[in-house]
Amino acid sequence: MSDYLTTRELADLLRIGERKVYDLAGSGEVPCVRAVGKLLFPRAEITAWLNASRSGPQMAEPPLPPIIAGSHDPLLDWALRESRSELASFYDGSYDGLTRLASRSAQAAGLHIREDDDWNRTALRAAVGEAPVVLVEIAERQRGLLLAPAIKGVSGFADLAGRRVALRQSSAASQHEFETRLTAAGLTLQDITPLPTRARTEEELAIALHDGKADVGFGLGALAGLYGLDFVPLAVERFDLAVWRRAWFEPPLQRLMHFLASPACAARAAELPGYDLTGLGTVHHNGASG
Repeated sequence: MSDYLTTRELADLLRIGERKVYDLAGSGEVPCVRAVGKLLFPRAEITAWLNASRSGPQMAEPPLPPIIAGSHDPLLDWALRESRSELASFYDGSYDGLTRLASRSAQAAGLHIREDDDWNRTALRAAVGEAPVVLVEIAERQRGLLLAPAIKGVSGFADLAGRRVALRQSSAASQHEFETRLTAAGLTLQDITPLPTRARTEEELAIALHDGKADVGFGLGALAGLYGLDFVPLAVERFDLAVWRRAWFEPPLQRLMHFLASPACAARAAELPGYDLTGLGTVHHNGASG
């Protein structure tokens, strides 16, 4: 299912003519984008627009499942267990997390999507519009090239030609970033030797390198020491948690956030090089609609 509705699809949904849809878009009454001469309507924003227009008694919303989706982060994953938050995890990349957040099949999603001058906010708005979702910073962390033991001669993406490379799934923000940097270095996926199986988490990538299945992977510096890998730092990224606001005030999320701010978590972060918790708890987006 596409994230966008066409004019015809929106007309069918609203049971009106396409001409009326054009009138609504022209007057700014309905959320829309214009691309390559066409009108498109973000599905999540249309849903939020319809919900905001309802009248009559408000029915109680079904509970959100106690799941954190999105990108895998070693520190967050550890904190989920140690805090006894009672939250489960389903890590399949930032973009999968946004899909699950928008469909309300998760109450939160970890994100680290690089944008022109920011992190995560544009992608979050594209997925849920101005729905009541809060984007809260967890940490800044170092990302770069993790090298398997005894691998030498790699200092950047230009050195990846001919190398065995552990890749992530297409829904992972780090895989998008990897392909962008590979292109900038004048290489394509055909110039490297990818492993046949994609790593679904940061730790799966590090384990593949530790076991000698690949020479290099684009991963987190925090895992280098744990798995005996060399690390070439290339970037600092911001890792945020996008949370439905009604879940934010429930005990599971509150237990998790309080634990993340604890001395025990700070000590754990110090053991995983490359983490900076200075901005922990900073709100970078707060959806307006209820």
